[in-house]
Amino acid sequence: MPVKFRFGYSKSIILFLASRPKFLVASAAPVLVGSCLGYATTGSFNAGLFVLALLAIMAVHAGANMSNDYFDHTSGNDWANKNPTPFSGGSRYIQKGILSPKEVLLAALVALATGSAIGMVIVLLTRSLFILIIGLIGLLGGFFYTAPPIKLGYRCVGEFVIALLFGLLPVYGSYYLQTGAIDITPILPACIVAILIFLVILINEFPDVAADAIVNKRTLVVRLGVPASVWVYRIVLIASFIIAAAMLAYRSMLFAGLFYLITLPLAVVAIKFVNKEDLVKPGQYRASQVTVLLHTVGSLALAVGLLVHCLL
Repeated sequence: MPVKFRFGYSKSIILFLASRPKFLVASAAPVLVGSCLGYATTGSFNAGLFVLALLAIMAVHAGANMSNDYFDHTSGNDWANKNPTPFSGGSRYIQKGILSPKEVLLAALVALATGSAIGMVIVLLTRSLFILIIGLIGLLGGFFYTAPPIKLGYRCVGEFVIALLFGLLPVYGSYYLQTGAIDITPILPACIVAILIFLVILINEFPDVAADAIVNKRTLVVRLGVPASVWVYRIVLIASFIIAAAMLAYRSMLFAGLFYLITLPLAVVAIKFVNKEDLVKPGQYRASQVTVLLHTVGSLALAVGLLVHCLL
């Protein structure tokens, strides 16, 4: 039975909501961190390139979200999922009859094309092959995360691909836009942002594990099982704080590392919620909530710490 929106939203608004805009912070965060690091390093800030980078990556992210909904529909993954949550299982707009598969795919392609166009503006302004390569990797990686024949998310590498696309690469790319330099300076904060988004993807795989197994979507949770994946979550989260401690040795990253370490109580709550009993319970998603919160707060802590360094 098709689901109707109570307030009669226009088609364009429905399509926008299908892109899951509240989760686009996942792509904005690495651009913010990388740009703040660039500012902390050089003392100068190009607001225009920052805004263009934000718009480009968020458009590509929106397109990737919708293309993933389409291809998880064609694979039967989202149809097999009997335990969707606000954080996993897709937008469900196709399954609820709100949008047709064709509409979702078309909207995805429009968003990806928009992101690509903005990206090309950045390339023209910077004349940078480095930025072009990063943009192409992001575009193709986002689309082929679930699109055949590559289907990265189905081949036990999806979590690492997302850590690259929404962690390492955009932090490096946005740092480069502010500094014009390719060096090792961003590696520690970039690794933390990559870890945080890796954990978001990993935690959202637990409610989907049964459906993923049915369609042979080989996520880490499917391959390793729930108990082992719980330990992967805990170890990787602890690693982010070890990296933050290492940042204290660098003057420009001292406050960023310190501010991130202050989020430790939130990490303790996350570890408490990530247990094999609760993670696969129908309707239980508090671990996803706190992990998404940790990603947002942790990324902001890094960015604010870098800005504090600039002010002192």
